[in-house]
Amino acid sequence: MKRVRINTGKVGLIFKRGDYQKVITQGTHWVRLGNTVIEYDLAKAFVAPIALEILLQDETLKAMLHIVEVKDAELSLVIENGILKNVLTTGTYAFWKGLKNYTFTSVDLSKVYITETISKAMLSHVQLRSYMRTLEVAAYEKAVLLIDDVYVKTLDSGTYHFWRNNSSIKLAKVDMRQLQLEISGQELLTKDKAAIRINFYTQYRVVAIEKAVLENKDYEKQLYIALQLALRAYIGTYTLDELLERKENIANAVFSKIETAASQLGVTILSCGIRDVILTGEMKDIMNQVLIAQKRAQANIITRREETASTRSLLNTAKLMEENEMLFKLKEMEYVEKIAEKIGEITVSGNGGMVKQLKEIFTVN
Repeated sequence: MKRVRINTGKVGLIFKRGDYQKVITQGTHWVRLGNTVIEYDLAKAFVAPIALEILLQDETLKAMLHIVEVKDAELSLVIENGILKNVLTTGTYAFWKGLKNYTFTSVDLSKVYITETISKAMLSHVQLRSYMRTLEVAAYEKAVLLIDDVYVKTLDSGTYHFWRNNSSIKLAKVDMRQLQLEISGQELLTKDKAAIRINFYTQYRVVAIEKAVLENKDYEKQLYIALQLALRAYIGTYTLDELLERKENIANAVFSKIETAASQLGVTILSCGIRDVILTGEMKDIMNQVLIAQKRAQANIITRREETASTRSLLNTAKLMEENEMLFKLKEMEYVEKIAEKIGEITVSGNGGMVKQLKEIFTVN
């Protein structure tokens, strides 16, 4: 016989010529010579030296173990004192009872959704992360969830976890903020075949994500083309002069025309606006010449109007002086005064009145 000491937190298994005999716990034991004792730490998982099924025939040993069986397409989460310690895949596992408080959570990987009670801290565990798919939807987004290319539901902003398996999971995200679409340098022809370029913009928002993503392909491109067609249809009905006079109406016309098409794309139009109407090089020169000619014509009209008014005024003055001799003399003296301002020196004699002599100087008989 030999004496074997089993310390606290340890367990011993006795084997005779490789055959399992029994289990011994803490304390001093007498073991026959030729028997072998294998010690195990109760704080660690039990790794059987022989087939576990043989050892579990001993009811005493079986009562001392947690037996965990993990089937195909399953996982088992080993939780020690509330903390995830290990993730078990397919197989049979054994853990000692008594020293640690074990909890085992079974996970079905054949499902897409995580329905098991698992905390957020556990979901971020490095061992579990490889068995999950984590998808994020930003605060300003919504997303359409497709499982095996079948629409399931619409997701709001947040972080979503799914089990990783053979099912395909796709998220079609859409920005739900106010968006702006610009049409820059769009070349169009007016009714009179004048080529112009227009810079146009529209502000819109997606209101029906399912319609925008599932019922339409590239809804943004379709909206862009619809705006182009609406612009072309409006501008093609007016001449260049008419268009320049009504350019502030372009936005309203396009808005009313595009509204129905936008709703079919799951989009609502908030506003439209036109930045610039740009004439091509040759057309710009022609318009400048027209403008110069118009301004010259306006200047000539004003000049003729002023000349006519001046002549009419002179005519009225002459009629008044003809009818009133005193007014004539006053006007005569006014002109004598103006002429005298330009003469340096005037000499008169004492014969006759001064006014009479000045009149003789400045008037022509």
